[in-house]
Amino acid sequence: MTKYRIKALNKIDIRGVALLNQSHDVNVDHNEDAILVRSADMHTYPMPESLLAIARAGAGVNNIPVDKCSEKGIVVFNTPGANANAVKELVIAGVFLSARDIIGGIEWAKKLDCNEDVCKIVESGKSSFAGPEVEGKTLGIIGLGAIGVLVANAASALGMQVIGHDPFISVDAAWLLNREVQKAHSVEEVYAKSDFVSVHVPLIDATRHMINKEAIAMMKDGVRILNFSRDALIHDDDMEEALESGKVAYYVTDFPNPKTVQMKNVIPIPHLGASTPESEVNCAIMASLELKDYLEHGNIKNSVNFPDCQAGPCSGAVRVTLHHRNVPGMVSKITSVLGEDKINIENMVNKSKKDWAYTVLDISDTLTEENIQKLQDIEDVVRVRVIDSCSV
Repeated sequence: MTKYRIKALNKIDIRGVALLNQSHDVNVDHNEDAILVRSADMHTYPMPESLLAIARAGAGVNNIPVDKCSEKGIVVFNTPGANANAVKELVIAGVFLSARDIIGGIEWAKKLDCNEDVCKIVESGKSSFAGPEVEGKTLGIIGLGAIGVLVANAASALGMQVIGHDPFISVDAAWLLNREVQKAHSVEEVYAKSDFVSVHVPLIDATRHMINKEAIAMMKDGVRILNFSRDALIHDDDMEEALESGKVAYYVTDFPNPKTVQMKNVIPIPHLGASTPESEVNCAIMASLELKDYLEHGNIKNSVNFPDCQAGPCSGAVRVTLHHRNVPGMVSKITSVLGEDKINIENMVNKSKKDWAYTVLDISDTLTEENIQKLQDIEDVVRVRVIDSCSV
């Protein structure tokens, strides 16, 4: 089996790294075959020609130039769900913090003069920090992925009415939802019915600034908004205006920026969503296993740029993988090249994801450099890889 070179750009929990150290070289300095990363910015990172894959120990991949990686046939993995429980717990804390002015009350109490009758002052001043109970209130959740589902179930267990919207909800996620969670037919329905709105969607062009003046206008007066997904989902200027007018009572964000930290009734949490030892371990293990399976066997799971592909046990002498554009006729071009060289295909799997596709071939004979080059020369093929071990 090939011994791959793996570089960690951030500190990765040893329990994940150990899974790779068993068979490969980890923490190399250059000419790496794979990278483990958490928060390091890779947009200007000099990627060597040897680089096959990047695994992000976390869900977001904004720090990775995904499009550039796709063009080079570099698979980018993330770890969806590994930090879901940690984020869920902080979202629920955000619900309580925004319902009652707990933070304001604590800050006020800490400034009391200890020489005065503190108990008397507390009793006379506590009404300034009162707020509603969450039981019976409606929590609207936009996005019912790994985190959204856990938040929905936890809120339901607290006695909240929960309404959720996700047009792309997976079957697995739907099975995990508490039966008390109501389905909203549109995001507008969530806005109109909710006392609290929690956003759990990825940042893409369609979701950028989705919580803006128009969206807020559809919400109840005094709504509380929680953002533990991405900063740019919220239009800061519109949020500031809504907070000043009282339309939004509180805005809880795990992504403070120079503007939001100065705004009225913002609860800025310093990106603590996944900051638990349990979450870091889970992310490290998942990222390492994804890399290991891809490097050793060519299988892809949880990639953000190439399709999931489980090719199963190798049924030939060697396994060949091809990263290529998702265009008509690619499979016939690949098989024609091999057929012309009288190379027999024992098994083939082809999967696609938007603009990109991935083909795995188990063939009965070894390939020459000339065979490999012919595959690489096919138009729209960006990477051909031969895996020298079929002991999967």
